[in-house]
Amino acid sequence: MLKAVIIALSVFILSPAGFLHAAGQPDKAGCKDHALFTRMPGYWIHGCDQKQFDAYAFPTGKGQTTRVEGQLWAIRYYPNADLKQKPSELQIIRNFENAVQKEGGSVVFGDKGKETLKLTKEGKEFWVEVWAEFTGKYGLTIVQKDAMAQDVTANAEVFSNDIRTTGHAAVYGILFDTGKSTIKPESAQAIGEIAKLLATDPGLKLYVVGHTDNVGGIDSNIKLSQDRAEAVLQSLVREHGIAAARLRAYGCGQFAPVAPNDTETDRAKNRRVELVKQ
Repeated sequence: MLKAVIIALSVFILSPAGFLHAAGQPDKAGCKDHALFTRMPGYWIHGCDQKQFDAYAFPTGKGQTTRVEGQLWAIRYYPNADLKQKPSELQIIRNFENAVQKEGGSVVFGDKGKETLKLTKEGKEFWVEVWAEFTGKYGLTIVQKDAMAQDVTANAEVFSNDIRTTGHAAVYGILFDTGKSTIKPESAQAIGEIAKLLATDPGLKLYVVGHTDNVGGIDSNIKLSQDRAEAVLQSLVREHGIAAARLRAYGCGQFAPVAPNDTETDRAKNRRVELVKQ
């Protein structure tokens, strides 16, 4: 367990979960410290949220953010009513900053009572936003960067039925890094099912259509969706022997959503590849 003594406050950082805090206001039911950090002395958890998979835009520069996807935790801490001297905003932020740096992590960006930190621990990449107020309240948003576990399995028979009844089929098992068109290895199953669809119906010709959410500029989203569609086409041709003449790639960007772009869950529905019968 690492003990950091910073600005006259003794805190345990990056220690195993379960550190006992001083008696005071009880934590909100169902909330606890993240395994990376214990809390500042004399604090209780006012609220928390945890998502198995979500995304958060971490500030990385003036007017710049980096969108990180993975398991997400958000925890809000309030000082106990009997805490005699509340720490300053700087004091709180420096505690987390110094502790992360001691573990080989880094400060990505800081501004006005908020700081973005990055840390790799036990082979896992963590992004952390810590904010603090003059009232003594502070909070953490932590994302353990990871790919989403794919719950919907692509299936050639389903694609065939959808195309026959509606003229198109949505494919959700093809994954890319944010803002890139390089296909991730875990997409192999979905692309294999598209190849199976084409193999079982030799006369079928398809438009491979890329779609994005509305994050980013219109022009960049159009280009990104076109590049992703082309990457899928090339994978079908090179890895599965599908004749290039049977396929054409197009990018629709954000202009054909299937859900509002208000939440990460709905934005994930909009980021897709569709197969459209020519």
